[in-house]
Amino acid sequence: MRLLVVGGGGREHAIVWALKKSEKVSEIYCAPGNAGIAQLAECVPIAVDKFDELVQFSIDHAIDLVVIGPDDPLAAGIVDAFEAKNIPVFGPRKNAAEIEGSKIFMKGLLKKYNIPTAKYETFTNYAEASAYLAEQALPIVIKADGLAAGKGVTVAFTMEEAQQSLKDMMVNKIFGASGDQVVIEEFLEGQEMSILAFVDGETVRPMVPAQDHKPAFDGDKGPNTGGMGTYTPLPHIPQSIVDDAIEHIIKPTAKAMVSEGRPFRGVLFAGLMITKDGPKTIEFNSRMGDPETQVVLPRLKTDLVDIILAALNGCLDQLEIEWSDEAAVCVVLASEGYPASYPKGLPISGLEEAAAKDGVLIFHAGTASKDGQFVTNGGRVLGVVGVGADTADARDRAYAAARSIHFDGVHYRSDIAVKALQGLQS
Repeated sequence: MRLLVVGGGGREHAIVWALKKSEKVSEIYCAPGNAGIAQLAECVPIAVDKFDELVQFSIDHAIDLVVIGPDDPLAAGIVDAFEAKNIPVFGPRKNAAEIEGSKIFMKGLLKKYNIPTAKYETFTNYAEASAYLAEQALPIVIKADGLAAGKGVTVAFTMEEAQQSLKDMMVNKIFGASGDQVVIEEFLEGQEMSILAFVDGETVRPMVPAQDHKPAFDGDKGPNTGGMGTYTPLPHIPQSIVDDAIEHIIKPTAKAMVSEGRPFRGVLFAGLMITKDGPKTIEFNSRMGDPETQVVLPRLKTDLVDIILAALNGCLDQLEIEWSDEAAVCVVLASEGYPASYPKGLPISGLEEAAAKDGVLIFHAGTASKDGQFVTNGGRVLGVVGVGADTADARDRAYAAARSIHFDGVHYRSDIAVKALQGLQS
């Protein structure tokens, strides 16, 4: 089979890596890809929003299957564009991708079908939103309705911070049209959990759970990012809670989407908070998570191509999906200044040494090649993954490899997966 993966980040590097293991795959293209992906696939200089060019490339190169990575093209209808030309494509159509593309749609869906989530109100008028916000208890959560590269959410602990965030979204338009509408919702307290699931209509096949770390700095301090690290499994979270989330949140949501005439086919990502009242929904994404994908796929034993084909052919319910018992920990190496402005083009050293270590995978998120050397080309530069017998082992491998890599201003959290280790000790 000849495959095209659309995207160019760490998630897409992990997807390409997993697909390449399949004996069914003869060639993989990635558009636009990055310098790390180029070691596994032929990178094609077509942007993810150039639907006509991507479709024509697929026709010209006899592509058998297209896999969509990022959220923006899904929300804009890239799957519909491929389907219009009868090209097999894995991902939700535009009307189903709205579960991520509009937080207001998502919250309304959950409310209508009594699926657990935080209490909330939505606003299109800044003055009304500001007046409502002033009356709320702290902390409080403010979300831009549309896509914002994982950064359109503020957890505010002071009213000054909350009001400034609201103004930035609705008046200063730091997220563009994504901030035309906002969601203001109650703060949920507890541990976060991410569950990705292969979905085809009402058929839900959950992946192993993971835990992301959104804030930029240790101790969950600093601004929200696209994700600074993640790990799986979650030994400190009982399986009963995971099962509760699958049965009362993910499966009912898939069924609700079918009832709404928006059947979901692809990967549905549930961002959850484990509260004292049980799991509640923070968000849904319409694609694989980043960096969750970088730790979940290394544990997948079943051929990823087989899973995708089963979903496309309507027989996902008949496929047994196997996972390894190993643990995986991903530490994101970021550019100085991220998630705000950051430099690019800085030389990266130590990659070969890090990649040579046992149980280590390096996924490139924001890199380029210049004069035969890898250089930085994004805010999140690398995802350094350790795979080991347990969380402690995987964590040691990830950090040993991370310490081998250098570029000017590199920073990363030193506490990825600490919650798991502390939970096991308590």
